[in-house]
Amino acid sequence: MNQKQNSNQTIAVNRKANYDYFVEERLEAGIRLEGWEVKSLRAGKTQLDQGYVIIRQGEVFLLGGLITPLQTASTHIHPDPQRTRKLLLHRREIDKLIGHVERKGYTLVPLSLYWKGKHIKIQIGLAKGKKAHDKRATEKDRDWIRQKQRIERHL
Repeated sequence: MNQKQNSNQTIAVNRKANYDYFVEERLEAGIRLEGWEVKSLRAGKTQLDQGYVIIRQGEVFLLGGLITPLQTASTHIHPDPQRTRKLLLHRREIDKLIGHVERKGYTLVPLSLYWKGKHIKIQIGLAKGKKAHDKRATEKDRDWIRQKQRIERHL
């Protein structure tokens, strides 16, 4: 595939993240993948909605991110669609995340998966969970913006 063709092209977006969390900071990380996973990502066979990010022994991992294997990917391996995938970050970024998650009660959520040149990157968010009333307020604001746009279109 042409490098310019897939430069900064979004593969998958976690739409539930902005609904369930207040995302306060966004970080870009590399992701360690196997060959069959890259082929599946090119075909768009992935979901981040059920995924979450954890820190274990000073390393960052994506759990629950679904990459559905293609039927034609390989015959001699048995791929695991929800395997744990290591995220690649600098040590100072990991240390900062550890501080926020362990001491300040933040959560790490995957936001999007995209091409950056010939590499696949994942955007993770440092977030705090929303309460039910916060979610209702977000929906109310979103509905108001939509209604305002409809009124402006008719004027």
